Amino acid sequence: MEAKSALRASLLATRETQGGEADHEARGEALARRLMEAVARHPDVSSIGFYWPVAGEFDARNALTVWMGLSAARSAALPVVVAPRQPLVFHAWRCDSAMKKGRYGIAVPQEERVVVPDLLLIPCVGFDADRYRLGYGGGYYDRTLAFWPAEKKPATIGVAFESAKCDALPRGEFDVPLEAIVTEASIY
Repeated sequence: MEAKSALRASLLATRETQGGEADHEARGEALARRLMEAVARHPDVSSIGFYWPVAGEFDARNALTVWMGLSAARSAALPVVVAPRQPLVFHAWRCDSAMKKGRYGIAVPQEERVVVPDLLLIPCVGFDADRYRLGYGGGYYDRTLAFWPAEKKPATIGVAFESAKCDALPRGEFDVPLEAIVTEASIY
């Protein structure tokens, strides 16, 4: 646990200090293109769960707004922490959704319409070549995926900047690899 905490702190510090605003914008545009390429590999997906960007994370809102604009049947949703140590719930989101502060001060949709996504975009503080991710340490995504009904498991795509790539991550017994990790440089 201590190794994960130290690695997490180091990766977060690197992410928050890398490049200037123009560099961050260029990396974001490249990551958006690769992300839409990865999403296109799942043509049957009609609902994507993603995350509100914090601490220098990639902001997927514009890319998802474009993706949803291609079909009226498409939707997006943001995760909501309903209680500590419980699985996440996803509430419907659109680019014009009214927002409010949720747990940890992270924005969530004001309207509490529950959505069950077909695909999850999961933020990664760190990741390795085997597609394991290091998150913020709360275990919310691990719990959410563990409690998701097996017959309806969503596709999982981790989202990170290339600077978050590690040789190997420390793993716990409940850690599972994601189907893909997308960065501005590659799809793993």
